[in-house]
Amino acid sequence: MQPNHRGDRGHAIRAILGQMNLVSTAEAICPPILRAYWVRLRRSPLGSRLATGVFWSMAGAAISRGLMLAATVMVARILGKTVYGELGMIQSTIGMFGVFAGFGLGLTATKHIAEFRRTDPVRAGRILGLSDVVAFTTGSLMAIGLWIFAPWLAVHTINAPHLGGMLRVGAVILLVSAINGAQTGALAGFEAFKTIAGVNLLVGLVSFPLLVVGAYWGGLTGAVWALVANMGFNCLFNYIALRRETSRFGVPWNLRGCLEEWPILWRFSLPAVLGGIMVSPANWASRAFLVNRPTGYSEMGLLTAALSFQALVLFASGVLSAPLLSMLSNAGTRVSDRLGTVNIVSSWMLGAFAAVPLLCFPELAQLMFGNAYTTHSFVVTLSLIVLCTSVMTYKAGLARVLAANSLLWWGFFSNSFWALILVASSAFLVRWGAVGLATSLVIAYVLNTVLLVPLYYARNLVPKGTLLSKEASIIWTILIGLVLLNVADTRLLIRAVLFLPATAAVLFAFKRIIDRGA
Repeated sequence: MQPNHRGDRGHAIRAILGQMNLVSTAEAICPPILRAYWVRLRRSPLGSRLATGVFWSMAGAAISRGLMLAATVMVARILGKTVYGELGMIQSTIGMFGVFAGFGLGLTATKHIAEFRRTDPVRAGRILGLSDVVAFTTGSLMAIGLWIFAPWLAVHTINAPHLGGMLRVGAVILLVSAINGAQTGALAGFEAFKTIAGVNLLVGLVSFPLLVVGAYWGGLTGAVWALVANMGFNCLFNYIALRRETSRFGVPWNLRGCLEEWPILWRFSLPAVLGGIMVSPANWASRAFLVNRPTGYSEMGLLTAALSFQALVLFASGVLSAPLLSMLSNAGTRVSDRLGTVNIVSSWMLGAFAAVPLLCFPELAQLMFGNAYTTHSFVVTLSLIVLCTSVMTYKAGLARVLAANSLLWWGFFSNSFWALILVASSAFLVRWGAVGLATSLVIAYVLNTVLLVPLYYARNLVPKGTLLSKEASIIWTILIGLVLLNVADTRLLIRAVLFLPATAAVLFAFKRIIDRGA
């Protein structure tokens, strides 16, 4: 049989066109501040792989998160404010146990599988097996703990004895989530970002009907079981994807001998756990204070709705973290002012430019969630959460600096200080409901960030003028001013008039900061 040269040429052309489309699309959506680095990435084989991976991660997760937000809005409207608050508290409780169940295995799998998948595939297979065994073990232990203590937690901590059964259902989510974390980390180690994007897309397509139908037909119970089913599908899709990747790289997925890699857990997994161990328990404790108040679950519903917007912004910020951390780590002590400025400003810009429209037009969020959220309390809660999100994206660049300079213990102490402030301020401010808890979050993140600023300047870790400058003051003044307008219940017309000037002023301030670091 003669070879089909025309067909071969057709496949090649389609492949080239597909690559051109990927590159042009990625370049089109790349923020101007990062475009120079994008060009460098394209010229570097390693950088090109990194940029392509980020693109696919963003594409798949953006669709998945968008569908999840739509499902969240519909579930909130179906369940009502109080029951939606109960769902939020169940998820927060699962998240608290999830820190221990995951045991930092996602990071461990990513780092070591990426390191050994080609040079020592047998060892990579052992690490993959170890991740599976430990994820199942820690996930099972935490799930059993949640199952046993669920009735006690429901009665004595979250003031909802009727949620004991639902917390026990959440134990299943906890186990599967731990396994999912290890699987996703392993896929990232194989640089299977396009595959991860496909998994995220499938999960998003499955989660939307599951959550909506579950909430509609089964109320809170249906919504929780829908989360279980959704997590199960995610685990199944990840498993299928991992089988394909291990086969492609010739990595034997084998549990035999995996315990030889046990020391890795202490070198990498334990610091990862310690770094995040304070965050989820502190968040859970502050929310437990809230739901123990009169009408606490109604207020929790307001807070949960506001936090859904934060999740989207933080996701976008997180997508930038991997390439920027790689650039900082590669540069070592020779980080240029340009790169240092990009690192600080990029995530912060996302938070600020998402904040301005949300602060000027909170009515759009109210319209999405329905009549139960058309209250001044929700507007103030949303405004404070948006301000808090801006601080968190500002702090994201600082966190990358700590990681790149192996100052992770500073991160641990920083998180400990943050947790202490959050719990203490929540205990006092929770009397004002969701507004009080949102205020506590702002206070904790602001004080936590201010605490670390002297460290960055003393060690010359960031360019001068990025953290403390006239332009930075302008940005914060605008955001705080818009928050205060919402607190004062200013009319929509006034906020609409201020939208364009505020956006232009923030843009101008960021441009000045970027130009100074060039």
